[in-house]
Amino acid sequence: MPATVTVFASEGSWIESGAVDQCHQVAALDGMLHVAGMPDLHPGKGAPIGAAMTSTVLYPHLVGSDIGCGIAVFPIALKRPDPQKLAAKFPDLDVPVDPDWADLSAEDVPAGHLEGLGTVGRGNHFAELARVHEVLDAGHAQRLGLAAGDLVLVVHSGSRGLGERILRAHTEVHGAGPAADPADYLARHDAAVRWGSLNRRLIAARVADALGARPAEPVIDQCHNLVEVRDGAYLHRKGAAPGDGRDVLIAGTRGTPSYVVAAHAGDDAGRSVAHGAGRKMSRADALVRNRAKHTVEELRRPPTGSVVVCGDRQLLFEEAPGAYKRIEQVIADLVAHGLATPVVSTVPVVTYKTADPRKGRR
Repeated sequence: MPATVTVFASEGSWIESGAVDQCHQVAALDGMLHVAGMPDLHPGKGAPIGAAMTSTVLYPHLVGSDIGCGIAVFPIALKRPDPQKLAAKFPDLDVPVDPDWADLSAEDVPAGHLEGLGTVGRGNHFAELARVHEVLDAGHAQRLGLAAGDLVLVVHSGSRGLGERILRAHTEVHGAGPAADPADYLARHDAAVRWGSLNRRLIAARVADALGARPAEPVIDQCHNLVEVRDGAYLHRKGAAPGDGRDVLIAGTRGTPSYVVAAHAGDDAGRSVAHGAGRKMSRADALVRNRAKHTVEELRRPPTGSVVVCGDRQLLFEEAPGAYKRIEQVIADLVAHGLATPVVSTVPVVTYKTADPRKGRR
């Protein structure tokens, strides 16, 4: 019998039928027990994004190629943060750093993977200076050390080619089939998860250094592309953040708030919560629609008063706020289903996507 499928969204939420179809396709795989779709659910390559999938069989393609991708939040102290001036100071996060810069040796880097070290990557990845806008749970916010007006660095990035190499090694032999040697896959997978976490710290340190601030330890660092072994089963997460008693930042867009939530999801939700707003348009559709609707400068200067550092015009249109679902609805769905409690909201000040070649390389 196919596994059970539950989608944690309200009737008014934007959930594509193709994404739900993918959930049922995954549910029909051998050994699958349960598929939980988050309110940011949308179609992916071979498997839905925004889903937690529990099985007695380990399927690498259900984690995808960006193993270790996640979001970390770092406190940062700056005086008189002017978005335009700070945007000009952001380092070129497309250029890798030497391990010596962070007092690392090659042996300190998981899997010895030096390619792309300290870089953000493309797609929906970003590094963002944000301001805590609204405190929604004062006690919990205080425990995290967050107050209204505080600045934080939010870093969304993954394993920068390492996870892709791991998945390719599997698919070249087994396609979308299960891992022939789960222990071997998990060992390499775990290295990619550690690499992603290290890389988010390096990115935050680079930005803090460029802005004249001290690097800090993250108050949140959760991976949303991974597999965990729980109670003898494999819990695959693809675009779903761990939701079993952990604090998570659920990313909005470049022109909308993001939310820190206290997650408390149970087994029926795959112990997971949403990881972001979730795409509403494909990249191709967003490119066409947003080119007709917005100018480049409009997207570089959202109505929030923030600045988007992005030298790739196509990426600006693909990642425009309108390409995503309403983050407020995603959060409301999580609350309505008892999966999370909002703690604070944040609003962008400066968002880095790619270097702007007009200003030279730093």
